Amino acid sequence: MKKIKIFHKIVAANLANILLIVVTGFLAYHSLDQVLAKLKFMEIADSLGSSFLEMRLAEKNLFLYGEKSALLDIQSRTEATIKTIEESRTDIVRAIGEAKTTRLKKNLENYGRTLEEAGGGGNGAAQEKVRAAGRTIMEYMNYITSSERAEVNSIIAGSERGLFFSFALILVTAVGVTLLLSMRVLGSLKRIEKAAHLISGGEFEKIEPEKSSDECGMAVSALRAMAAELRNREEQMLEARKLASIGILIAGVSHEIGNPLNNISMLAQNFVELYDRMGRDEHMEYVNRIEDETGRIQRIVKDLLDFARPKKPDFRETDINSVVDKSMRLVQNMISVCNIDSRLELCEALPTVYIDEDQIQGVLINLLTNAIHASSPGDRLRLATRFNPDSARVEVEVEDTGKGIAPEILPHIFDPFFTTKGAGGTGLGLFVSYGIVKNHKGEMRVRSEAGVGTCFTIELPVQNRQERSEPCLVSGLS
Repeated sequence: MKKIKIFHKIVAANLANILLIVVTGFLAYHSLDQVLAKLKFMEIADSLGSSFLEMRLAEKNLFLYGEKSALLDIQSRTEATIKTIEESRTDIVRAIGEAKTTRLKKNLENYGRTLEEAGGGGNGAAQEKVRAAGRTIMEYMNYITSSERAEVNSIIAGSERGLFFSFALILVTAVGVTLLLSMRVLGSLKRIEKAAHLISGGEFEKIEPEKSSDECGMAVSALRAMAAELRNREEQMLEARKLASIGILIAGVSHEIGNPLNNISMLAQNFVELYDRMGRDEHMEYVNRIEDETGRIQRIVKDLLDFARPKKPDFRETDINSVVDKSMRLVQNMISVCNIDSRLELCEALPTVYIDEDQIQGVLINLLTNAIHASSPGDRLRLATRFNPDSARVEVEVEDTGKGIAPEILPHIFDPFFTTKGAGGTGLGLFVSYGIVKNHKGEMRVRSEAGVGTCFTIELPVQNRQERSEPCLVSGLS
């Protein structure tokens, strides 16, 4: 079943509240209209009651004192009252209904006919009939008036209760919907925040799948899809960067291998030519020299294969100095070709770190090659290790006296696809390196000054924090 989106929930809740407000307003208007109609009838009823009282007084004057003018007064008042009822019939009918209005008019007409039949005085029976018709008018009028007053009070009380419950229902609905939507939105925002933190930390696989299909759920799903894509891209970029680094190193490595190969070739030629004139000791000396040169080649090839061989992360307790030394040896030929003065400063007795050796070596190779590219002949390059007792971390520094980085560029150097090398760079090296260090629970920071040089510092947590050494105070380049 397809779930309702948050937008639709908000619209539905607002429409429900609007409908409730409209119904409440309509009922309140209807009640107010009824009250106004009945109040208007009460004004008419007061006027009719006054007329009825005056007719009854004239009736007494007619029967007790024989005043003939009283009869004319009663007849004229009766006709005027009937006319008033007809003129106000619409308002009266709205208040008391058609049946009561008709009955009131008929009682008044019956009173007029009974009075005409009694004439100027009539006998006692006729007078009693007139008095009975008059009492009927007054009693019915009093009944209508009292019942209408009671109904007005009932309408007002009912409207008050209805408005109270309606506004209470509107308030509860609005607060309830707001709380539900807020909890839903805040819950989704927390999941989005958690996913964003996991992505920033490189922990893509820890992002949980989202079951909801509303906007927030779609945002979390999109973040999860982005995380999966970033994970794939990171792996691809890492491998691509390693391959690119290998390409850069091949020239230097081939030269490094070429020297011992040339030596082996010359030793072998001399050995063949001078074999008969040399004794056993000289033979062994040539063989040992050839073996030494072969060992050089084997070490170079092993270091290169260790760096280039693709494999899953393999975190192990490692001596960082060995990784740093191996990285420096891999780029040493490039340093020599570029006529750069290099210094390797390794702090002794460092605590071990828990790292993937190949990945950290790749980070160091990337920083070293960047430093070489940013340097000119005669510049200096320093690669150093030390222990920082304040953070209980091992630090590796790659510092050069090259051209440095402009202040406006420095905040963006770890951004993906940001490069200052133009078409010659991918803009991925520092981004991937930064992610690798973060995956090792470490930190990478940089300081640089244009025209002075750059220093990258990698911080790695030690394997056993109780195994601390005295800090190595390694000075920077000057």
